[in-house]
Amino acid sequence: MNIIEKLAEEFKLKPEQVEKTVELIDEGNTIPFIARYRKEVTGSLDDNILRDLNDRLNFLRNIEKRKQEVSDLITAQEKMTPEIQAAIDAAQTITEVNDIYRPFRPHRKTRASVAREKGLEPLADLLYAQEASYDPAIEVQAEAYIDEEKGVASVEDALQGAKDIIAENVSDNAEFRKEIRRLTFEFGLLSTKQAKEEDSVYAQYYEYSEPLKKVLPHRVLAINRGEKEGFLKVDVTVASEIVLNYLFAEVLLGNNSPAEKYVSAAILDSYDRLIAPSIEREIRSDIFDQASEGAIKVFADNLGHLLMQSPIKGKTVLGFDPGYAHGCKLAVVDKTGKVVDTAVIYPVKPREEIEKSKSIVKRLISRHKVDVIAIGNGTASKESEIFIAGLLKEIPEDVKYIVVSEAGASIYSASKLAAEEFPEFDVMQRSAVSIARRLQDPLAELIKIDPKGIGVGQYQHDMKQARLDEALGGVVEDCVNAVGVDINTASYSLLSYISGINTASAKNIVKYREENGEFSSRAQLLKVPRIGAKAYEQAAGFLRVPGGKEILDNTGVHPESYAAAEQLLKMFDYSKADVEQGTIGKSLGDKVRKAGIPAVCEKLGIGEPTLFDILNELEKPGRDVRDTLPPPVLRDDILSLEDLKPDMELTGTVRNVIDFGAFVDIGVHQDGLVHISQLCDRFVKHPSEVVKVGDVVKVRVLSVDVPKKRISLTMKSKSKA
Repeated sequence: MNIIEKLAEEFKLKPEQVEKTVELIDEGNTIPFIARYRKEVTGSLDDNILRDLNDRLNFLRNIEKRKQEVSDLITAQEKMTPEIQAAIDAAQTITEVNDIYRPFRPHRKTRASVAREKGLEPLADLLYAQEASYDPAIEVQAEAYIDEEKGVASVEDALQGAKDIIAENVSDNAEFRKEIRRLTFEFGLLSTKQAKEEDSVYAQYYEYSEPLKKVLPHRVLAINRGEKEGFLKVDVTVASEIVLNYLFAEVLLGNNSPAEKYVSAAILDSYDRLIAPSIEREIRSDIFDQASEGAIKVFADNLGHLLMQSPIKGKTVLGFDPGYAHGCKLAVVDKTGKVVDTAVIYPVKPREEIEKSKSIVKRLISRHKVDVIAIGNGTASKESEIFIAGLLKEIPEDVKYIVVSEAGASIYSASKLAAEEFPEFDVMQRSAVSIARRLQDPLAELIKIDPKGIGVGQYQHDMKQARLDEALGGVVEDCVNAVGVDINTASYSLLSYISGINTASAKNIVKYREENGEFSSRAQLLKVPRIGAKAYEQAAGFLRVPGGKEILDNTGVHPESYAAAEQLLKMFDYSKADVEQGTIGKSLGDKVRKAGIPAVCEKLGIGEPTLFDILNELEKPGRDVRDTLPPPVLRDDILSLEDLKPDMELTGTVRNVIDFGAFVDIGVHQDGLVHISQLCDRFVKHPSEVVKVGDVVKVRVLSVDVPKKRISLTMKSKSKA
């Protein structure tokens, strides 16, 4: 297999483009670095395509590795033939490779292996040959294999052992298994039945059957979980005649041989006892892997949009962590993210110290000029929201509130990182800080939490955790590097996601900063222990040094392009002072286009992608790519579930996108579901085609089930709903 050509075909790219990209990956360059600073080499492939290509590259290399292992193992047994090698070379999946190796692998003790030990293989070969006639008769020839010491007491024993050998040989045939796998998937059913006499969230699968090829990924994951929890019995079934007709046609010679009845019996036994159970396991594993990959992609997409939500800059935020018995913990975080005050109030049951609680909150708002109150959406959230909405009507200050998802806040609060950041705070106080900060800067705060705990996935605990961690870690890395970080204020947890920087290096950066003061330039990074030339190359462009000696250090221009950027400014009579003052705007780009982009690139010795990136950075130095996104929806009054009526139009924020729809926060504590069929007037294959996490959308209420706290919403035009 030529991996480069295969990747080029699958991704619809030029082979030389793929080859150069793979070289960059193999040289140890990170995906963010390649995507941002090697566009001329890759043809401007973005980080999503690069990660998919890298995943596929590893997958194909693993297949090639397995092919070589199998080839070596068979060769070592001195059983390799040109036909077997050709079959190995042609295999497209690891399953196919393993099928080829199946007859050669060391077998555990089986009925067939026992029969072989009894010397019955020649008899099996005799039967499988299916000669038109036998002289003497098969049964007479079988008498020669009777040996009571070996455990063959009769002709029937001998023939049974021979059939066991044939059954295993049929089961081990790679071509047979490949076709049976295809037939089973094409014509088979996934069926489930109730396993416990009790109601559960899996009730819809208590009597369920659907063609395998039509089962949706989220159903596969739900069924697997239901089976794991003991609520469901699951089977893969296919009409046996479909498979048996194929096997009979392949194995039986159709010459009315006296051996045919024995071989037919062996085929039936092979399918029922050996092939069907293993093919069922393989297919269920395959559809689970496919469903997991799909769910991981949705999760990763959701996470990316969540992390890249617009931050609320320049606002003092009061974080409000609701609670009953232990009270509601408050933390005021100033515009820079520094905690300036904390308190505990008891505005809800059991104590309901409403007036005292109001007094404390009003004092915090007045003293610290609070702009926004961020309320966690956990326990006692609704009561806390009612309390805050009422309080805001009593004060002169223009303060808004927003209910913030606190998914993962408790995980962070109890973590080692939180203890290092706030050793003097208890767990709930840390949670209040996290709630406030995740509104101020979602990316900087949420990266402190295991992505699986952030609440934008589906069945994440049922997937292969290593693969999930890898995918989500890649998303976090891409987001952090897309935004860039201030090297003088970033926590080590944030710095550790920068291209080329690991946790140890990130801690060294923070330590260096504490011991030597703020960084005045990117180049100073080379003085930090464990930051060598390669790490500096990968990281420098993503680190910002506001107010440093070099204005370009506060842009996304990589140090390797400083000379080109300076020459560009000089060519069109600009200076770095113009960059620092932010007065260049679009004028430089206009002049470059007028002069001719190819000519400017040739003079600077750079490609067009690098030129455009430099122009963007010089036009808006220190820009945050998230500033163009819609801000969070802030509120000053409360809406309850009971207030909702069919046809009511509302504005909400998409909180989660899953295979069958999207959950939208409309300000009533309980998110509403927009089913995939209600997302828009046209047909869509997946909700992600229409909405993303963080989108602000207009919805209409379809129905409300108050007892079950379920809200059904639509985004369709009124005439189509």
